[in-house]
Amino acid sequence: MAIEIRAATPRDAAAVLSLWLEAETHVTTTDDMESVGRLISHDAGALLVAEADGILVGSVIAGWDGWRGSIYRLAVRPSHRRDGLGRALVTAAERRLAGLGSQRLQANVVTDDDQAMAFWRASGWEEHHRTRFVLDQAQPG
Repeated sequence: MAIEIRAATPRDAAAVLSLWLEAETHVTTTDDMESVGRLISHDAGALLVAEADGILVGSVIAGWDGWRGSIYRLAVRPSHRRDGLGRALVTAAERRLAGLGSQRLQANVVTDDDQAMAFWRASGWEEHHRTRFVLDQAQPG
């Protein structure tokens, strides 16, 4: 089965959200059609998807802020894991970010996700221990 990795389009938003649920990614307040649509319209190449036979089987976000490239929301449909798709998505993200001029990349990984941590530890990336603080502006408070 051939897998194509490409930039997401607005019509992919619902399938991406479905993939994230099936892949059991860490749920955030931006897991909705409006937020995914905003990401795609803001930076058309940031959300990369892997498609096999018309079905989205993987995704990754490769964001560039002009200073550092960030990779996050790596997700692979459970039926397509352990075949190198996660690595292929990360490679596509690395290439995208390098093409934009990024010289340093970071991956945001949920530390209590054992599968994600094992993947990144085996990826050749260097693990740094830093704390990230987040302000969720969508939450009242």
